[in-house]
Amino acid sequence: MFFKNLFNSSKKNNAIHVLSASEFRKALSKKGLQLLDVRTPREYAIACIKGAKNLNIFEPNNFKKVAARLNKEAPVYLYCQSGKRSRQASKLLVKMGFNHIYDLKGGFSNWH
Repeated sequence: MFFKNLFNSSKKNNAIHVLSASEFRKALSKKGLQLLDVRTPREYAIACIKGAKNLNIFEPNNFKKVAARLNKEAPVYLYCQSGKRSRQASKLLVKMGFNHIYDLKGGFSNWH
């Protein structure tokens, strides 16, 4: 049991799923999901995935305030430019009680 707990990922990590661009694209056709672009407003203005709400991870207080208003039971799909910021945002969302988080592998750079 000790080794299982030591090497097994925590339950919280099970809430985060990293999807390929094709898996992410397919998932976006589902109803009731929440799509977040966690890049800066400048990056978002240049190009984004249709339907995404911009929620800049570099503004943590605002990020938490807005994220707290989201439905914690509904899936949250998110992306940044390359995957680093969305990974950070995913971990923060888990701490806030979200259980169904889907992160775009490689970020927006991998979308095209």
